[in-house]
Amino acid sequence: MTKEDLTGKNVVVTAGGTREPIDPVRYIGNRSSGKMGYAVAEAARDRGATVILVTAPTAIPIPGGMEVIHIRTVAELKEAVTRAVKGADALIMAAAVSDFRVARPADSKIKKQGGKLILELVETEDFLPGLPADFKKIGFAAESEDLVANATNKLRKKRLDMIVANDITAPDSGFEVDTNRVTLIDKNGNVEELPLMSKREVADRVLDRVAGMLGGKGGR
Repeated sequence: MTKEDLTGKNVVVTAGGTREPIDPVRYIGNRSSGKMGYAVAEAARDRGATVILVTAPTAIPIPGGMEVIHIRTVAELKEAVTRAVKGADALIMAAAVSDFRVARPADSKIKKQGGKLILELVETEDFLPGLPADFKKIGFAAESEDLVANATNKLRKKRLDMIVANDITAPDSGFEVDTNRVTLIDKNGNVEELPLMSKREVADRVLDRVAGMLGGKGGR
């Protein structure tokens, strides 16, 4: 039987990999399929939450029963999330957000010139720490080394309540697969390593924690 412990709660979920344009044809992206974020959004919906899904482009079907906002760039993600979290109880940032963007994207398609193409990259804005603190914030961290240390640093830097650390070097875990092996770390330093499981199972374990954080708080 599906739990209904998020009934009356407003949950914002981000998913997919952002895309920063190089020119009108090309972009800087990542390997995120969006499967983890979509699993979280669907699980939250099934547990009774009112869900807003903010999604970068993916190749998987858009889930029903929720509001969906489409974005591409980090700037668009910031704008959409800033609007969506007004009145939210929880924000779950499962999107793979680009760390860099091209300083000066070309207005027209870049043609081969028989030599090198050098792109200047600048860091994208880290907008999470500046969001209001009146809702729970859960982040994701895809790490290839020092999993717990790097994820804990990200949790503190971004002022999160919990982070889901994903070891992308583990077999059958990470991008473009249907399973994940994650470690849950909360702001109090508690660490829980989960076994390999489906992304939907991971989503429910994350939402178990979210429901616990919200306690008896009613929807707004």
